[in-house]
Amino acid sequence: MTALGGVAASFMVLAFTRFGVAFGEAGGTPAGHAIIARKIRPERRGLAIGLFALGIPLGTMVGFAVGGAMSDTLGWRTVLIGAGALGGIIGLLAFVIVGPTPPRKTATTSGEPFLHASVRLLSSLGFRWLFIGAMISGFAAAPFYAFAAPFLMRTHGYSASEAGLAFGLLQGLMGIFGTLIGGRWFDRAARSGTGRVLGPPGILFLIASVTTTVALFVPVPWLSIILLVPAMLSFAFMLPWGFGAAHLVAGKGKEAMATSLVMIGSGLFGPAFGPLIVGMISDAATETGIPNGLALGMLAVPAASALTGVAILVANRRIAASFRNIDIG
Repeated sequence: MTALGGVAASFMVLAFTRFGVAFGEAGGTPAGHAIIARKIRPERRGLAIGLFALGIPLGTMVGFAVGGAMSDTLGWRTVLIGAGALGGIIGLLAFVIVGPTPPRKTATTSGEPFLHASVRLLSSLGFRWLFIGAMISGFAAAPFYAFAAPFLMRTHGYSASEAGLAFGLLQGLMGIFGTLIGGRWFDRAARSGTGRVLGPPGILFLIASVTTTVALFVPVPWLSIILLVPAMLSFAFMLPWGFGAAHLVAGKGKEAMATSLVMIGSGLFGPAFGPLIVGMISDAATETGIPNGLALGMLAVPAASALTGVAILVANRRIAASFRNIDIG
């Protein structure tokens, strides 16, 4: 579907191929987390999820940096076709190397219908607030990744390759740091026995909301990029914490279900409507002659980050209150 985007002759066809990309990617993370849960001890699972999540920042770093440079020289169609071909090769390698994993036969894998299992899991206040936080975070992450590079280009005059290199490199570095440190930190928090397994990412989202707001209006290009760093870090840092906390609440044998619900929350509305809202605000501001209209639209990112931080901190408190009933083994 990525490669087909490179030969799209209309916006609707291009949009359809992007839907196809999302559909193809959706099953990978829950399946990966289920394999991790079967093979990695609970006390080290946060780090394992963090290592698994490294694919996001590494891919972002390479995609922005290399993709921006190639787009300037070869055109965006060539970039999409090349990325699709590379993805196909990696998919075949994964199929051959990993191979099929037989289902684990335990009492917890009861074949409970998805809807019933989802309702039962969402009946937990801690998981419900985590789901809400994941849903709001989509309104922060999707526009951030979609418009950060165009913002640097339109507002500060960077070229596509310069914006891609600066944003991609920092995003990759923060992603590596955030997922690895976040995974280790989560493991330590889970072993503490207090049940407070979401406090640090909640606080980081609140900090990111402030720095991102300033970044959108500061006139100094390099300072604007630096002020975007906490947002880059918050999205990566949250991954092992969010999924790890979801696994704790769900219990053994339900890790893939928990991952699926968290991903449904983060992808339910945010990626679909977040960039659309930012684009509509930006276009409306530009049409009325307001300078830096894209920055006004991107205010949705820090607003959603602040709400995400609040929801995550509420989830942290709720999970801690019921932690005595959670089996972390």
